[in-house]
Amino acid sequence: MSPDTGTPPRRTVLVVEDEPLINQAVADRLRAERYDVVQAWDGPGAVAAHAEHSPDVVVLDVMLPGYDGLEVCRRIQTERPVPVLMLTARADEADVLVGLGVGADDYLTKPFRMRELVARVGALLRRVERAAELHELAGPQRPQPVELNGLRVDAAARRVWADGDEVRLTPTEFDLLVCLAAEPGTVVTRERLLAEVWGWPGGSGTRTVDSHVKGLRAKVGSDRIRTAHGVGYALETGADR
Repeated sequence: MSPDTGTPPRRTVLVVEDEPLINQAVADRLRAERYDVVQAWDGPGAVAAHAEHSPDVVVLDVMLPGYDGLEVCRRIQTERPVPVLMLTARADEADVLVGLGVGADDYLTKPFRMRELVARVGALLRRVERAAELHELAGPQRPQPVELNGLRVDAAARRVWADGDEVRLTPTEFDLLVCLAAEPGTVVTRERLLAEVWGWPGGSGTRTVDSHVKGLRAKVGSDRIRTAHGVGYALETGADR
């Protein structure tokens, strides 16, 4: 950040897409939104670009030559945790859950609107910034861990344990759990989760919430998150467990 002007730092986005027209269109739009953009067209190139440029967020196609986006995601998350928005031509829930399971934070199904892609990139970056700000808090300002129903959720340290064992969550899964843990036993609507966790107003994209909840349940226990059909989700308090 410039000390004289207060201009925020430009964020770097790595765009990985083997279709040249889509790759260039996404890159051009992100540059128009004042992001620095690095482009890659295959799996090995994506991993190399990530290592060289340390991007702030990755827009990653699933179907890539060399090796696919799932393998790319595994490799880059091993090197350095980074928010990943996956692009998939298939809306099959199993494919989406596999992507979320290897460390992706969000996904978009092709064809997508460029405005929505930009919004999701911005939301991923805001979540990272909020997490960093929370981590810096000290003393009475630092939120205390929440313990209920065999779960321990430490929002400041961004760590969670289930029945004494630490569980590794993606940044989105963790923020989703923190949002539910803030009001245990209370049903939080999908629209509210989208607004508070993803930063999307208007309630579009509820399927994204459902997919992430399924991934979260697989890691912390399906009986700990209750579905209120047609409404949203609640973190169980364990009173009846």
